[in-house]
Amino acid sequence: MSTVAVLMGGWSPEREVSLVSGKACAEGLRAGGHTVMEYDVQRDLRALVEFLRPSTGGGPDVVFNAMHGKYGEDGCIQGVLEILGVPYTHSGVLASAIAMDKPMSRHVFTSIGIRVAPGRVVERRSLAAGDPMPRPYVVKPIDQGSSVGVHIVRDGDNLAAVEAAEARYGEKVLIEKFVPGRELTVAVMDDKAVGVTELRPRTRFYDYEAKYTDGVTEHLIPAPIPAEVYEQAKEWALMAHRALGCTGLSRADLRWDDSLPGTSGLVVLELNTQPGMTPLSLAPEQAKWAGISWPELMTWMVDHARRPA
Repeated sequence: MSTVAVLMGGWSPEREVSLVSGKACAEGLRAGGHTVMEYDVQRDLRALVEFLRPSTGGGPDVVFNAMHGKYGEDGCIQGVLEILGVPYTHSGVLASAIAMDKPMSRHVFTSIGIRVAPGRVVERRSLAAGDPMPRPYVVKPIDQGSSVGVHIVRDGDNLAAVEAAEARYGEKVLIEKFVPGRELTVAVMDDKAVGVTELRPRTRFYDYEAKYTDGVTEHLIPAPIPAEVYEQAKEWALMAHRALGCTGLSRADLRWDDSLPGTSGLVVLELNTQPGMTPLSLAPEQAKWAGISWPELMTWMVDHARRPA
């Protein structure tokens, strides 16, 4: 068994979710027989390096990265771990950076035949001048996770309020055509798509609250959808995982317009290289459905950690 350092917290808008993920992962690792060191990451690189590579010796064998959002899943912390030569869970620098950059990952997906919703990047301030495409459409920060800052603009909505709400997330936003229908997600463990879950939020859409508030969203696994849609969702999730160069665990989010024939209404929204690991999270739920317990999943992730050259 290994000595595992669980990195959590950080300073992104997803800090609180990361802390919950980190605590849950630490418990699972201990249940699997590992020695666990928990660390709440602050904006202090010297302290982090000393924790991971103490001058007195005795640092961790592997890092379990339970950070979410900017600096935790966009390649930044991964770069630090590469420099230190510390094995770590999830994807490497390049895959993490591309997946976090929604416009760039869209380019990768379309280049290999994965369908995405029509969209483009615009200056946030331009929203004040009027709709960039016919409503309904979705406004997203280009580099946030957990649906942070995501807005669906429908008839009658105040566009100025959306523009103001986006101010904290940067000067550019991604605008996508809203795809009606059903929300799907697929976890991938290295070379296998685990399954497809349908999400039925009791709110207007699968937003931050729906993801992390118990009872707000119904999870249906396996998703009650036609077999051809189920298999296409799995295939695209695995293709996306491979195209970005992901390793370990990832999760692809999709929408399916069930009013269209066959798989023609299916689109990939994004790929998460650091899927949520809270008690409500989807990737662990799919692993459990596939017969992989929480401690077993934690051990699998440690065993499949990236090992810097």
